[in-house]
Amino acid sequence: MKNDSLYAQAGVDIDKANELVKRIRPMVASTFKRGVLTEIGGFAGLFALDLDRYHEPVLVSSTDGVGTKIKIATMCNMHKTLGIDLVAMCVNDILVCGAEPLFFLDYFATGKLDPEKATDVIKGITDGCKEAGCSLIGGETAEMPGLYAENDYDLAGFVVGVVDRDKIIDGSEIGVGQVMIGLSSAGLHSNGFSLVRKICFEKLGLAVSDKVPEIGELSLGEVLLTPTKIYSSTINHLLKQQRVTGMVHITGGAFLENIPRILPKSCRAVIKKGSWPIPPIFHFLQEKGNISEEEMFRTFNCGIGMVLIVPEADAQDLLFQTHALDEQAFVIGHIEEREPEKPPVVFQN
Repeated sequence: MKNDSLYAQAGVDIDKANELVKRIRPMVASTFKRGVLTEIGGFAGLFALDLDRYHEPVLVSSTDGVGTKIKIATMCNMHKTLGIDLVAMCVNDILVCGAEPLFFLDYFATGKLDPEKATDVIKGITDGCKEAGCSLIGGETAEMPGLYAENDYDLAGFVVGVVDRDKIIDGSEIGVGQVMIGLSSAGLHSNGFSLVRKICFEKLGLAVSDKVPEIGELSLGEVLLTPTKIYSSTINHLLKQQRVTGMVHITGGAFLENIPRILPKSCRAVIKKGSWPIPPIFHFLQEKGNISEEEMFRTFNCGIGMVLIVPEADAQDLLFQTHALDEQAFVIGHIEEREPEKPPVVFQN
């Protein structure tokens, strides 16, 4: 039935929003685990914390988006993986504290609601939540004509997790001689896309459907939309088996900005160049964009999505564990004493 309300004529269609809720209800319910007390559609999501599992529980939260990677998805008309990116960007941030993800909330804002496109996005979010081991217990869909163009949309995500106070990982136990282990990324993840678009589409004039031999058999758009890896399963397993003194999500700011966030002032990270394989997309961007090595390591993950810092005696065992989990991992550096006025992260041949 056609909606002739004045609100619909102004550009906001409540009927379409209701249709979206009906579409996504079964997907959202598929993410529910023990602790979820409400169904989608209420004013708020309720989650009961199992206090018997924790000695002194501390809640851990994070919020993030996927940036201008949305532009690539729109150009490709492929929206199903962005939700995975959204969950990954939030969940990976709390994993580094040693936290277990509990529940997730999303915010979807658009100029004109397209239920099919929104369903694709939220399908990705539910897939990401299941992979991360958290429940999607609520969200907001906002139709805002005049603020967004008709085909534009934006995403934000919010995750809450929990960790016992005595198991919080904050970098305070990082010390000289410890080893840095890098877990491989799936590709660009969700950072640096403003620069990617400038190089690929403005400078080179490429189309998302183009095949670029230097980066493999997939189209350029498919390579760029490779979803961000979610490290929940790997990290949760490792923390039960290994002592980890620090973790870093290699996200916006890459190595040079993120690693110092957890280092004690007396320590610096020494990263060995060539200690891990850098995927072709990064070499392509560096060459075609004439990007300096320093800027590459400040903008892109260059093939490493997560860094774990462990005592030297535990490094080989952790590598064995990660490989058993079918996770690619590499010793990429070590921690040494930092001299005054010296940079906290250096790269060596």
